[in-house]
Amino acid sequence: MQNKELCRLSLDLLDDFPAFPFHLRRDEEFLKLLESISAYGVLQPIIVRPIGGRYQILSGHRRKQVCEILQEESIPAVIRACDDTEATLVMLESNLQQRQKLLPSEKAFAYKLKLETLNKLPGRPRKNLTPPVSDYRTNEQFEDSREQVRRFVRLTFLVPELLEFVDEDRIRMRPAVELSYLDEENQRDVVDFIDENESTPSHAQTIILRRLFEEGSLTRDVTYAVLAELKGNQKERLTLRLERLRKLIPETVPVSEYGYKNTGIDPCHAIYPSRLCCPGGLFYSQ
Repeated sequence: MQNKELCRLSLDLLDDFPAFPFHLRRDEEFLKLLESISAYGVLQPIIVRPIGGRYQILSGHRRKQVCEILQEESIPAVIRACDDTEATLVMLESNLQQRQKLLPSEKAFAYKLKLETLNKLPGRPRKNLTPPVSDYRTNEQFEDSREQVRRFVRLTFLVPELLEFVDEDRIRMRPAVELSYLDEENQRDVVDFIDENESTPSHAQTIILRRLFEEGSLTRDVTYAVLAELKGNQKERLTLRLERLRKLIPETVPVSEYGYKNTGIDPCHAIYPSRLCCPGGLFYSQ
């Protein structure tokens, strides 16, 4: 068949795109699409590519799902012959542009996949699994800023439970990014604390957790001690008693080293004699 041929295809011949980063939610947007197709039919053909006698959907997963609900036998489609790289970019662009509401997790995996795919284009050097966002002019390739794209990609390193909290807006973007630097075991300690206490960490707390993790001092007990300090009216300022955390730090780590190295805290005794201060305005009581 010729490239970009318009025809009707049986639903039985259609396959979803592998590693599809978007969710097929039965939300308000889906219900509006259901009403529209029920009344007027599929006005915009789906886009597919031929693979071994079958067709892989590049754009139109929700339209195909609606047609299945309405017990339609076929759907209008544009057949587009393309390789894996072009197919992935078509799938990503069409869904990023057409979907009105995207979850953070959807953008996260879509942006990561887009960066990986762009790196496969001719003339691009091979990159690691996490491509550097700085390689691209994000105003041309992405709707978000370079820094925001970087944050979204970091979300792909979260365990599913934490990523779900982000989608539910229980954890905001910046705290989630800090948590993404923890390993799976430490992230699951955070999940356990949230489940047990119905309290999510602040940005200030996640900064502390990340610093402790990077210095090898983060244990389950330390995680709970840091997260337990959350006050309902504290959002940007957080006070932790050093002696409380010190009991949970191995004896081989001296107090001075813990204070300055393991948390990244710089002494500000000249201004705050009884406190230690770290960048960002967070204070730690001695």
